[in-house]
Amino acid sequence: MPLLQRVWRRHRHLLAVLAALFAGLGLALSEACAAEDLMAVYEQARAADPLLAAAEARLGVQREAAVQARAALLPQWRLDAGEVRVLDGGARGHELGTRMQQPLLDLGRMRTLDAERTLTTAQETRRRAAEQSLAARVAQAYFGLLSAQAALATACTNEAAFAAQVAHTEARFGSGLAAAVDVEQSRTYHALSRGATVQAQRALDQARAAIAQLTGRTPGALRPLAPALRPEPPRPADPEAWVARALEANPELQALALDLEAGERRIAAARAVHAPTLIASLDSQRVGGPAVAAAERGRTTTTVALQLSVPLFAGGATESAVRQAAYRRDLAREDLQAARLAVARETRAQHAALLAAAALLETTAEAVDAARRALEATRTGQALGTRSNTDLLLAIQTQAEARNAHDQARHAWVLARLLLLQAAGSLGPTELAAANALLQGDR
Repeated sequence: MPLLQRVWRRHRHLLAVLAALFAGLGLALSEACAAEDLMAVYEQARAADPLLAAAEARLGVQREAAVQARAALLPQWRLDAGEVRVLDGGARGHELGTRMQQPLLDLGRMRTLDAERTLTTAQETRRRAAEQSLAARVAQAYFGLLSAQAALATACTNEAAFAAQVAHTEARFGSGLAAAVDVEQSRTYHALSRGATVQAQRALDQARAAIAQLTGRTPGALRPLAPALRPEPPRPADPEAWVARALEANPELQALALDLEAGERRIAAARAVHAPTLIASLDSQRVGGPAVAAAERGRTTTTVALQLSVPLFAGGATESAVRQAAYRRDLAREDLQAARLAVARETRAQHAALLAAAALLETTAEAVDAARRALEATRTGQALGTRSNTDLLLAIQTQAEARNAHDQARHAWVLARLLLLQAAGSLGPTELAAANALLQGDR
């Protein structure tokens, strides 16, 4: 009884943390239906994410730009009214007129409309890229929080094991069965484990803040991965096949390619300023008042005209606009090339990460089992006098490291698969739902 009291007085803070942690885990398992899953967090993020809202706003801006470019090719109608006064005598007159114009030929405005429509398609593609980016960010935050929770649970378990070893070593020292160095060594490992627990708690707080940043609310309990997780190899297995798929389907690359196409159309629009324009107009005017000749009062004059304009000289502004449009086209081309290289590299990296995570899943599972057996054997060996206190402390530490590595590998494999799909331009609600099916309580 005195030993238990000493353990309680010295480590009651840790026992309280462990009790709260495992009570929370038990509650999450018993109320799995009430816990939030990946799709629930994704829907919350869609409604609150400012980056996705910004992409929607940019699309709206570009759509209105296309509407305005089209309006310049449609009929224009205006009403003019005026009043005149003759200085000598003060006689007054008034006039009322309307003018309707319809561009019949204006290559510059037509090419500008083509460019704006192409840019609208590019912004629609960027909105799709923003949706995929949001799905990836949600997955990173979700599994990042699960990893932080697992790391904290492992750290608390490790601290509890070292605390028990401190109490056990102190009891053996009091009985003359252990040396003072064993007590101090156990206390050292315990103190280090307490620092690891503090760091794990801080990492968990940051992971929760990352989800809150996406959803606008503090996350509740999250569904963890199911215990049985069978990693599947990527299909196709060839990384270059994934690269080819990404270069074709990645929405960011598609948007940049459309920017390049719009750049070519803007060059054509700048050059078309040299071309003649043809406008049909219908003018109607009516005048009245003492200042107007009696024969003209109340008379309506209607004029139908075709106006041909041929630009001759604009001070070099036209050629400068062409060069400016060409520079913008070149910039879009270089941005596209840089993005293609980056996407290819990212796709290969995520493919390799997926293979590495699958391998780690297998090796860390073996490590967890081996560490458990080694710890049991070391405890038995210490009781028989064939293993030292240092051996036991290292065995406890190795088991904690193996458990944490396995938990991290499980989350890393699911996340690597989703990020590979994002690089290939194939990440969406369907793919998130497939990952959601791997969670506990979702089958």
